[in-house]
Amino acid sequence: MGYGYYGWWDPTYVLVIIGALVSLFASARVKGTFRKYSRCRSMSNMTGAQAAERILHMAGIYDVIIRHVPGSLTDHYDPRNKTLNLSDTVYGSASVSAVGVAAHECGHAIQHQKNYAPLSIRSAIVPAANFGSAVAWPLILAGMFFTSSTGALLIQIGIICFSFAVLFQLVTLPVEFNASGRALNILETSGILNSGELKQTRKVLGAAALTYVAGAAAAILQLLRLVLLFGGRNDN
Repeated sequence: MGYGYYGWWDPTYVLVIIGALVSLFASARVKGTFRKYSRCRSMSNMTGAQAAERILHMAGIYDVIIRHVPGSLTDHYDPRNKTLNLSDTVYGSASVSAVGVAAHECGHAIQHQKNYAPLSIRSAIVPAANFGSAVAWPLILAGMFFTSSTGALLIQIGIICFSFAVLFQLVTLPVEFNASGRALNILETSGILNSGELKQTRKVLGAAALTYVAGAAAAILQLLRLVLLFGGRNDN
């Protein structure tokens, strides 16, 4: 057995640990920031759902359905059926956090309306990313039990499949940052939030963006680990 192992310790686990720590930090940061500004009621008294409806109508969008979905921070826009899904902590809440998150999801709806290229690319690679995530590790594990040439081929295919999932994470970054930028601009020009509330909302959306950066970083580190472990298997 080889591939970079020393006794019972695989030094490439350091990459996994770093990715996990970054992801945990980002998750804790967004939850804490959202919770903090959830206690700040907006001066407009508009709930997340009301703010979303107003923003969509301001953008000339009338065919998007605003729905209430269970959970916390489960908010998302689904371009397949044009639904803007707001969670328990956003839909009926008039907090600064709720309005900011609702506006962010409206940003995705506006991207869809304007055929924003990165959003279209992300939607197009979703099937490949889902398939790659599902089959990558089974292929890699199977490759470890086959002969050199067959095993190496399976592992290479598995790494390529995993790369699609990494690509999805990378394409997600400009989509999310752009949606937040649109949200802040709309909230400012519409007067839904005042200048002080905008600063608070910027912190909420900034913390949320950090989770996507962390997800991309963790995926890249995992891909690097796979390349380091199995990239030279033919030589072994």
